[in-house]
Parts: sequence; structure tokens; C-alpha cells
Amino acid sequence: MSRRTRPEPVQVVKQRRDAALKALVDGVPYIGFLGVGFERRGDELTAIMPFDEKLIGNPLLPALHGGATAAFLEITAIIGLSWATLWEEIESGAVDPLALTEGRLPRLPKTIDFTVDYLRSGLPRDAYARAQVNRSGRRYASVHVEAWQDNRARPFAQATGHFVMPRRDG
Repeated sequence: MSRRTRPEPVQVVKQRRDAALKALVDGVPYIGFLGVGFERRGDELTAIMPFDEKLIGNPLLPALHGGATAAFLEITAIIGLSWATLWEEIESGAVDPLALTEGRLPRLPKTIDFTVDYLRSGLPRDAYARAQVNRSGRRYASVHVEAWQDNRARPFAQATGHFVMPRRDG
């Protein structure tokens, strides 16, 4: 008769997930400059770009700068793709969050191309985005991202990106 191992306490699993996500985000200084953060619910991430005056491109409207919008979408795609790729390793404990916080980050996917559709002006308020990984293989991935503000059904921008996946050692 074999004994079943007890599952890890939920706090331990949550701490491991949070530490891995924090390490991914903190590893890219531009994410901090824009003020982008991520809210995690299980394996689903929502990116949040809090409003800041420095994000305004046209003060007459006022509207979010297209470059800030594009960067927000690309950040969401890359972190979302990395998170989806690492999820199983994080869950199994194969990724050591302490190693991540000590700077031994996994390499991030590299952008091949990134096409942004500006659907309407981004208003001077918080923005949210979610990435959906359409395809992810050993070498290549395709991701779609949508950004919204007050109403998820009315995105103000969307993008599709293609990425070269980092080599997995081991």
C-alpha cells in the first residue's frame, strides 16, 4: 500500500506563484517605468497600466500615447506568454522562486513582429489587457492581446505578435 503525499499548503503554492510572477515583471525595467502591474487569478493574468500624466500623447484630447499603448500590449504579450510557458514548472516546484528573485530569470521570448490596431483613443484612466496564446511551440509562438479601460467588451487597442521562444536548457 503506497501512501499518498500531502498536497502543499495553499499559501506555499500562492507564494511560489507570486514570487515567480514578481521576478518576471521586475526583470524588465521598462515595465516599472510604465507602472504596469499584473493581477493573477490562477493561471490567468490581467495587466494593469495605472493612469499617469506621462502616458498622455495628445493633451488636447487628452489621449494615451500610441507608443505607451503599444508597449503596454507588447509587455502583456511577452509576460503572458512567459507565464503560460512557465506555469507547469511553477506548479510542480521545478522553478525555484528564490532563484528567480536572485536574478536567474528564464530568458524571455523575442519579438519577431508585433502589429497593433488602435480601435479608439485611450482615455486618461487606468488600462487593462489580457493576452491569449494562440500557438506556443518549442521555437515559435503567436499571441493576441486586447486592451480596454471601462468596458472589456469595448477594447481601445488590440495586437497580434509572433515570438521566437527561448531555448529550454535541460
